[in-house]
Amino acid sequence: MAATAACRTVEGRWSLAGSTALVTGGSKGIGHAIVEELAGLGARVHTCSRNAAELEECRRQWEGKNLRVTVSVCDVSVRAEREKLMDTVKRTLGGKLDILVNNAGQSMVKAATECTGEDYALVMATNIESCFHLEQLAHPLLLRSAGGGASSVVHISSIAGFVGFPGLAVYSMTKGAMNQLTRSLAAEWAGDGIRVNCVAPGGINTDVAKDMITRDPEIVKSQATQLPMQRLGETEEVASVVAFLCMPAASYITGQVICVDGGRTIA
Repeated sequence: MAATAACRTVEGRWSLAGSTALVTGGSKGIGHAIVEELAGLGARVHTCSRNAAELEECRRQWEGKNLRVTVSVCDVSVRAEREKLMDTVKRTLGGKLDILVNNAGQSMVKAATECTGEDYALVMATNIESCFHLEQLAHPLLLRSAGGGASSVVHISSIAGFVGFPGLAVYSMTKGAMNQLTRSLAAEWAGDGIRVNCVAPGGINTDVAKDMITRDPEIVKSQATQLPMQRLGETEEVASVVAFLCMPAASYITGQVICVDGGRTIA
């Protein structure tokens, strides 16, 4: 979305009308909420998922809500599929991309001594390699919309990139890397008019969180005692921060990692 006189008005600063966006992993959880938030604010959104059935059900729901969302199946851990995804985005969004949200991720709860080479490779490929490669592929498209810092990349990280959690060594490594990638790319791409920021959620009420509560309620209970706000966050509370970072209102914000965690990282 080019910087225009309209963006100097209140309505322009707080709108995504006319923007185009790619959100990875948009069929459920935080990604699903981000798709709905961006589309609800006027953006035309493309999203992907590995699960074709889930994706099609989401597409029907979004169509029923009159949200402009297109979908395609993609396993972001596979290089060839990432390249195919970006080709699809180019065709679908007319060669224009204002917003890239790297949300897709692979969680793995396992003792460090039990992690196999295959475990390590899968989490790394899904969480950080895909993020970096998609940004390389998206860069030419983001440049076309980059006037006045209008292009925006947002990483979805985790407070696991700051705080040590048992059983999450490999996952946490990828999130720490994502935090640093945010800072490095922000410095490198500022001259291109592309802003790069990161949102690091804490405990959010998703299917993954529910599974963890079922699997190990004691660990979850012990972590909850360290939450100043004493509750899990909702996916919409993460999505709203992502949307803000993509708006003209955030045009002077880049290289930041913002924790959405109910105060967990200050406790």
